[in-house]
Amino acid sequence: MTTAVRPPDFKSLFESAPGSFLVLDPDLVIVAVSDAYLRATMTSREEILGRGLFEVFPDNPDDPEATGEGNLRASLDRVSRDRVPDTMAVQQYDIRRPEAEGGGFEVRHWSPLNSPVLGPDGELAYITHRVTDVTEFVQLKQQDQLTTSLRQDNARMEAEILQRSRELQEANRRLRAADLAKSEYLSRMSHELRTPLNAILGFAQLLEMDELREDQQESLGYILSAARHLLALINEVLDIAAIEAGRLTLSLEPVWVADVVSETVSLIRPLADQQGILLVSPARTCDAHVLGDRQRLKQVLLNLLSNAVKYNRPAGSVHLTCEHVNGRLRVKVADTGPGIPAEALERLFVPFERLGSEHGTVEGTGLGLPLSKRLADAMGGSLELESIPQQGSTFWVELPLIEAPAEAAADLGAEPQPEPEQVEQTGHDLSVLYIEDNVSNLQLVERVMQRRGIALISAMRPQLGLDLAGEHQPDLILLDLHLPDMPGQEVFRRLRANAKTAEIPVVVLSADARPNLISRMLDDGVRAFLTKPLDVKQLLELIDAVADERARRMEIAP
Repeated sequence: MTTAVRPPDFKSLFESAPGSFLVLDPDLVIVAVSDAYLRATMTSREEILGRGLFEVFPDNPDDPEATGEGNLRASLDRVSRDRVPDTMAVQQYDIRRPEAEGGGFEVRHWSPLNSPVLGPDGELAYITHRVTDVTEFVQLKQQDQLTTSLRQDNARMEAEILQRSRELQEANRRLRAADLAKSEYLSRMSHELRTPLNAILGFAQLLEMDELREDQQESLGYILSAARHLLALINEVLDIAAIEAGRLTLSLEPVWVADVVSETVSLIRPLADQQGILLVSPARTCDAHVLGDRQRLKQVLLNLLSNAVKYNRPAGSVHLTCEHVNGRLRVKVADTGPGIPAEALERLFVPFERLGSEHGTVEGTGLGLPLSKRLADAMGGSLELESIPQQGSTFWVELPLIEAPAEAAADLGAEPQPEPEQVEQTGHDLSVLYIEDNVSNLQLVERVMQRRGIALISAMRPQLGLDLAGEHQPDLILLDLHLPDMPGQEVFRRLRANAKTAEIPVVVLSADARPNLISRMLDDGVRAFLTKPLDVKQLLELIDAVADERARRMEIAP
């Protein structure tokens, strides 16, 4: 008979911890405190919880040279801004005595450490303030009551403490500088790699629309496959780097898992059919909502299903099921592949580690599983597995269950609406201006416009683009962001500030695919943000939509 294990009381464990801890919210309001901290500061939990830190612990008003509050506030500001721990040098910070003990302030010396606690979205949730009372040590040193040997020991200890403090502060400074340099490098690397890929993929997609010989179509297929593989690799590397830097943008919301599973399975089924793998997914087991990012969850499931199919045995099977586990939904992907040896499991989530499969025929980068695990962790979930050699592996992702939104629940029984037929349109009487300094990109878009019978107006300099926009007032403006003399964001601001161009829809075509940049530009009012390498079909659909809107306006015009 199994005895039920009572979950630990984390609140009691924290409050009774031997260290002196204080927990602050981002506004520096005290939200939790350990018993040791209360004893050290002669306070009670009832009198300090819910109050501001510096309201409870002000500087000693009788000491005009007191610097404790200022130093602590500066350290907390660094933690809030940089999201990294900050170790403070030993310093004096006097504590107010209770009135029952005579009131006033008592001289104290502390060794503080402030650390950030980040939420699932990477934003600051709390700051932990840990202190060690070193008053006795400092007072003994000041009173010179120690023996020569002890004074020497204490001098060495003080030197070590001060040196460690300086080293930690210098290390924090270097980490902040390295983090900033890494972000700038990744942004530049994204742009530099995507720009040539834009030409490769763009012109290849245009060739794909032409009538080619069978051998030419085959060669073109190799080009597209290799280019898309390289693009996927770039995206995965940048995603992993963004997660490690704490800059991944997530949109956490209630996600109906059955819908995501259905979409994912439909995308993987052609690959499974091609390799003779039976793909089984009873969607009813996944009829629940979790708290997560829909696109990122889909990305994780696509990777797990793709691996389960690619690394399976001939005529094998893949089963996707869901089950409720301790307030979470576990989405399991089980395969009948060769399994993973126990000694290799610890290397499974190491980037670029393929466990020897790089010598086989299955394409891969070794980034899918490390990225999936980091995404699951970033959404407040987990990714785990169990594997039996020669029998198969089961991977599962767990996310917190959440109540279904009222509007989503009302839609569950609604009949799916048929999608409108896509009718290709040609010969649009549109005028389009493209502000871009890269010749190959201009030529690519010019070729795309020719398929719709549109004459493209081009400008390789920002100011020329602004002048042409005001003079011609085109129906649509395509805008690159990395331009000489003036960034694309400033060009867009000036277009909006000019009465002649303020209402012209602007579409950004950029190799800079940072989610926060895309979100900011969309919020500022751009019609769409298309990342390079350019999806030609997506651009054509956008051109058709703008042309249809223009035609409707002309029909209703008096």
